[in-house]
Amino acid sequence: MPTLFRRDGYRFFFFSNEGDPSEPPRVHVRRGADEAKFWLTPDVVVAESFGFNAAELNALARIVRQEKPRIERAWNGYFGQGG
Repeated sequence: MPTLFRRDGYRFFFFSNEGDPSEPPRVHVRRGADEAKFWLTPDVVVAESFGFNAAELNALARIVRQEKPRIERAWNGYFGQGG
């Protein structure tokens, strides 16, 4: 479960063994027991969320959009897809 970065108490990460890597690139965000999953392509969207309210999800989506190149580099590097 590689951690990509932490910000404001949130941990941004992906699972190394979650499904098939051919599933669209994604990032998870966790704080305490709350967790959300965001698809990265073609646009950043919430795939699922447990515990976060709408304002938090909007703020997290902004962070994911800002950090998308960094997240995609880490994803591609980890799964050997170049980039």
